[in-house]
Amino acid sequence: MSTFFVTSIDVNVPVRTAYNQWMQFEDLPRFIEGVKEVRQLDDRHLHWKAEIAGKEKEGDAEIIEQTRDQRIAWRSQTGALYGGVVSFQRLSDARSKVLLQLAYDPEDFVQYVGDAYERVSSLVQRDLERFKLFIESRARKAVATMQAE
Repeated sequence: MSTFFVTSIDVNVPVRTAYNQWMQFEDLPRFIEGVKEVRQLDDRHLHWKAEIAGKEKEGDAEIIEQTRDQRIAWRSQTGALYGGVVSFQRLSDARSKVLLQLAYDPEDFVQYVGDAYERVSSLVQRDLERFKLFIESRARKAVATMQAE
């Protein structure tokens, strides 16, 4: 039986910037806790390595839907996390909403992290907050570089 979790965050970057950054899968470990490495194998397949509750895990995921500047959906081919969708909504020319939806098996996930729903909600919200800091910091650096030129 799957459990679903949904959360969102507003970021102070254009929707294209937020979408493009999320598509840089190799950067995911910079803001998603526990993820050690993500390699894009081809246009639709990723291989990931993570540390969950002190245990090394790895697996594969498939991108099942992708709409530029709007949505990326994936499903795991292995592991307790079944899949998810990250959506990007334009709030203004300079602001976007990032909406993340995850489906996971709480019984499998509990083996690794304890109280699955509370733990997942806390982890994912912190991951989105780190994404916000990461993407906004990169945007500020890009603006500063352009102004200096």
